[in-house]
Amino acid sequence: MIHMSASKINLPHRFYKIAIVSLSISSLSLLICSILNVEISILKASVIETPSELFESTDNLLSGNLQKQTRQNQSNSEYLNVKQIKQVAKTQNATLIQYSIIYNDVTINGKKQSQESQLLTWVIQPNGEISMRLLNLQGKRCKERFSFLNLIHKNQGCLTQNLRLKELHQILIQPITDLLSKSEGRIIFIPQGDLFFVPFAALQNNDGQYLIEKYTISTAPSIQALDLLYQRKMKRNAEQSSIANRKNNEFLIIGNPTLPKIPSKPGENPSQLLPIPDAEREANTIARILKTQALTGNAASETVVVQKMPQAKIIHLATHAVEFNGTNTIALASSNQDDGWLSIEEIQNLNLQADLVVLRAGKTALGKITSDGVIGLPRAFLAAGADSVIASLWVVDDMAMTFLMTKFYENLSKSPDKAGALRQAILETMKKYPNPQDWGGFTSIGLL
Repeated sequence: MIHMSASKINLPHRFYKIAIVSLSISSLSLLICSILNVEISILKASVIETPSELFESTDNLLSGNLQKQTRQNQSNSEYLNVKQIKQVAKTQNATLIQYSIIYNDVTINGKKQSQESQLLTWVIQPNGEISMRLLNLQGKRCKERFSFLNLIHKNQGCLTQNLRLKELHQILIQPITDLLSKSEGRIIFIPQGDLFFVPFAALQNNDGQYLIEKYTISTAPSIQALDLLYQRKMKRNAEQSSIANRKNNEFLIIGNPTLPKIPSKPGENPSQLLPIPDAEREANTIARILKTQALTGNAASETVVVQKMPQAKIIHLATHAVEFNGTNTIALASSNQDDGWLSIEEIQNLNLQADLVVLRAGKTALGKITSDGVIGLPRAFLAAGADSVIASLWVVDDMAMTFLMTKFYENLSKSPDKAGALRQAILETMKKYPNPQDWGGFTSIGLL
């Protein structure tokens, strides 16, 4: 059953029959907004401030039979039906939280602009229960238009002041707190638009507790992407079990390669990246934990790394990620066979079998936002065959980074739970480095 909740105002009790056999969650959200346009237009409640303003439930709003709501130019096979969505939550043993932002056109200084108006939050429990909460975004501020992008950017600029983290928590988490009590501690967020840049681990409630202190957290581009990643993993496991002596347990640990020069613009001299000695020490420490040998300096050439990647179970890249032409590129040592720059296009053409790729550099979780999610390094590695990617939303102090990464691999060596190992590493890092700037930007993307 799918539950939809609205603010505590007198709405007409309408019931709609909707067949969601082939609707994606995003399409379903838009359909609901179309059906409920009268109700949505009178939602004047501000962003939730107190428990008394929590949404009340209206059961059975969505059930039944409205068959022709999908796009006529797309086949039903492109969407997951509700049964399949529930199955994704069950196989991941996690609560799925998908956000859908509804935009309105407004006129400002005589010009039409699009603004974020409402937020639909879908919560899919592992037991199959689906709920939805609706929140009015513009009622919060009278003098300033609400914008997630502005709120998130301000957040990154003053993380020592937890006001913004608390405000994001009020908007994204507080409306569904009662539902998360059933989540059994594992959450996968499926953001939309600028919400991909939210540091979910660092969101803070009014008691000062961070979200990572309560839950194991991951993110995903979409529910369908989660399903595809899981199906691919199951197929690969079946194939590997039928091949004798398959070498799929190698660890590829890269740290502080001899860095190539950054290509220059016409008339300019090439610039040189600074070495990262802490990354080399970190790589050697991780290699000892995993009982393997790290590749550093000239040994970590692009050609050698690319040759080893398809056999690696875990890939750790402690090096620079540099933006060229709007996309991130990984810096490796160059040789007479390569230029040392591993691009997104080259990554996507690899045939990986990795359980995990760790991108140690700052801002590696960023990229170009599209309707399909963030186009960047994590997406490239997932497309190439990786099950999960750990990346960072911002630049982190090297000492804090090395401490967190060391703790992460110590935990991972004891248990294969990647997101759980990251959570424990963050909790340990918080004790030594309490500023969220030092740990809040790390995110696990893909399968838990």
